[in-house]
Amino acid sequence: MKRILLNILATILLIGCNSSNIDNDLKLWYDKPAIHFEEALVIGNGKTGATVFGGVHTDKIHLNDATLWSGEPVDRYMNPRAFKNIPAIRKALENEDYKLAEQLNKKIQGKFSQSYAPLGTMYLEFSNQKNLEDYYRELDISNAVAKVNYKSDGVTYHREYMVSNPDKVMVIKLSADKKNALNFNLKFDSQLKFKSVANEITLEVSGYAPYYTVPNYWGSDNPVRFEESRGTRFSAHFSVLNDGGEIIVADSCLRVSDANEVTLYICTATSFNGFDKNPASQGLDNQTIAEQLMDQATKKNYKAIKSDHIKDYQSFFNRVKLELGDCNSPELPTDQRLIKYTEGAEDKGLEILYFQYGRYLLISSSRTDQVPANLQGIWNPYLRPPWSSNYTMNINVEENYWLAESANLSEMHQPFLNFIGNLAETGKVTAKTFYGVDKGWTACHNSDIWAMSNPVGDFGYGDPMWACWNMSGTWVVTHLWDHYLYTGDKTFLSNYAYPLMKGAAEFCLNWLVEDKNGYLITSPSTSPENTYITPDGFKGATLYGATSDLAMIRECFGQTIKASQILNIDASLRDSMSRALSKLYPYQIGKKGNLQEWYHDWQDAEPQHRHQTHLFGLHPGNHITPLTKPDLAEACRTSLEIKGDETTGWSKGWRINLWARLWDGNRAYKLYRELLTYVPPHGAENVNYGGGGGTYPNLLDAHPPFQIDGNFGGAAGVIEMLLQSNEEQILLLPALPDVWSDGQVSGICARGGFEISMKWRNGKLIEVEVLSKIGNRCSLKYNEKTIGFDTKVGDKYSFKYN
Repeated sequence: MKRILLNILATILLIGCNSSNIDNDLKLWYDKPAIHFEEALVIGNGKTGATVFGGVHTDKIHLNDATLWSGEPVDRYMNPRAFKNIPAIRKALENEDYKLAEQLNKKIQGKFSQSYAPLGTMYLEFSNQKNLEDYYRELDISNAVAKVNYKSDGVTYHREYMVSNPDKVMVIKLSADKKNALNFNLKFDSQLKFKSVANEITLEVSGYAPYYTVPNYWGSDNPVRFEESRGTRFSAHFSVLNDGGEIIVADSCLRVSDANEVTLYICTATSFNGFDKNPASQGLDNQTIAEQLMDQATKKNYKAIKSDHIKDYQSFFNRVKLELGDCNSPELPTDQRLIKYTEGAEDKGLEILYFQYGRYLLISSSRTDQVPANLQGIWNPYLRPPWSSNYTMNINVEENYWLAESANLSEMHQPFLNFIGNLAETGKVTAKTFYGVDKGWTACHNSDIWAMSNPVGDFGYGDPMWACWNMSGTWVVTHLWDHYLYTGDKTFLSNYAYPLMKGAAEFCLNWLVEDKNGYLITSPSTSPENTYITPDGFKGATLYGATSDLAMIRECFGQTIKASQILNIDASLRDSMSRALSKLYPYQIGKKGNLQEWYHDWQDAEPQHRHQTHLFGLHPGNHITPLTKPDLAEACRTSLEIKGDETTGWSKGWRINLWARLWDGNRAYKLYRELLTYVPPHGAENVNYGGGGGTYPNLLDAHPPFQIDGNFGGAAGVIEMLLQSNEEQILLLPALPDVWSDGQVSGICARGGFEISMKWRNGKLIEVEVLSKIGNRCSLKYNEKTIGFDTKVGDKYSFKYN
């Protein structure tokens, strides 16, 4: 088959824009230092994160470590008799007493999650910086290196920053074009408890995080609690290697005087030793780890570290290329470019940059086993960050990983996939103690590095609309199945994924109850962060049979059935799931033509609400499509029309994907443009949490405040416009916007284990190349034409379209 195809059809060679345009479009650059976090440049190796401000007189660099959180292993039995309230809630719902059900539902609550903590801030304080000119600051995402250049009194100063994954070290290279011109102090400060010691060429910092931090949105007289014998320990070691001049130790400061060139090495480590280990009494030796990392790093020179860093980073980043016709980009700083774009200017290069920046951020924030990227990736300067900078699991952490497989970054998916196993361990207890279910596991709205799975709300004070949702276990296991579909890793499916999928399905089977008509529903249930209005005017969140619950269960059961068939196990469980699927309360189309969010056709308290979880079956689920369920797809369209396009950053990212799944590329593109709406920097303290979203000057997503899920969701949406796939078929250019009439892409991935490259002109596909990674049969669909063919592992198949 391969030989016939290649005899008839030409092999495709896909390239990007010309090299000069590629260089320009893969850089963020600015003509002044950052003042706010939202202007600074973020770099990271998947564990150590740095936020570089690039100041002239003082360069401020926030430091983070992915494993540095407040808290300790969660008390799984924090509310052991909560489940006793479930029958009373169900009885109230049977009696249509929604006010009582809402009050009783508050009894199904526990503790809040813990917070991702800032390690500290390093300061480089420079002397004799006057008469400044030619300032330039950049982040080159093609090699994950940041730079600062400027002139002072005729001397050109240069700094280069990177965080290496191979060498587990951050390195800063400082130089000047005049000898003995480098004079600065290296200092450190932290909001955590710490002490520091300076010695010859090193500054060694050690400290500990709070054992408990109250979320930033929750009142407390004592919100941040430290105790010397509790909490995660951390170390940050700084080494200064100078060419010329001298290093002077002054208190907890290193002073560099009259140097020609300086290389700074920074290594971080914590005592975190797993979600179930006390970091104070059972933790890793963070001090020794930091010492060993520094010893190994300083044996290599800067050039070697940089070379290995770039080689490692580009092995992931260079897999995907995107070109959208004319890539001539304006010669403007990125913030000015974003402002012009917001005003209506065309800038396809900026659209490409934002897409590739999403891939850059995932590589830079998600490479620590069992520690996924959080709400802020790995970049957080706040002791009580927005929403604890935690794992918010009613959309946000899942959205972080929508692009992992399709954007050819499957390795970056692993921290999240492996975290699910931890979540299942605590989730078994949550299932029993909060919901009275003895089989399987579940998880709820929030989690943290300790794999907390309980519903939050501070034991009865939280609003059920956000505190009492319990379907995140059902949602997250769909990522396990997706990883299998993209990779074909049957060992992963058998040994790891399927037991977790089975556990989530078993919980659902035992949680479902019959309604008065014999349909299976969840009770109680909520629809994430949304509220209804009953015909008599009661506003609430607690109901039964929320559409989002049942959509996730449909997806979970369908995938678990397929997995059990592939593995040829659990036939009786498979039958139980099949029977349950046939009895689930059907999707309902409301009187407005919308897909109902609630069991009843009730009014939404906030029709334009940012959450749209009842559309889960359309995206990220796959069981509603315009082809297979046209009536439900049209109802989803109506729901989106009612919601409108004005929403927060991450929500806009989700809506891009939803419109793409409806094959409406122009509407998806409209939202993509709106996602790139310029939002001024202001810091989290002065944010309008209900305001519209967009993009900050450093291209980080503005929820507002900063949430990284918008970056990831927006990048994933670009691929959904160009390529969609399921177990049976790959759709080529299903939602191509009119403005992207010419373009080409290479290296994006489809379910079934395929890597796809395409070229299109005047809005029409002209060439496609398929690389088969695992030898599955391939089915390509473009417009009304479908091509099916068998493949062999490692072979490429090329087609031309007229």
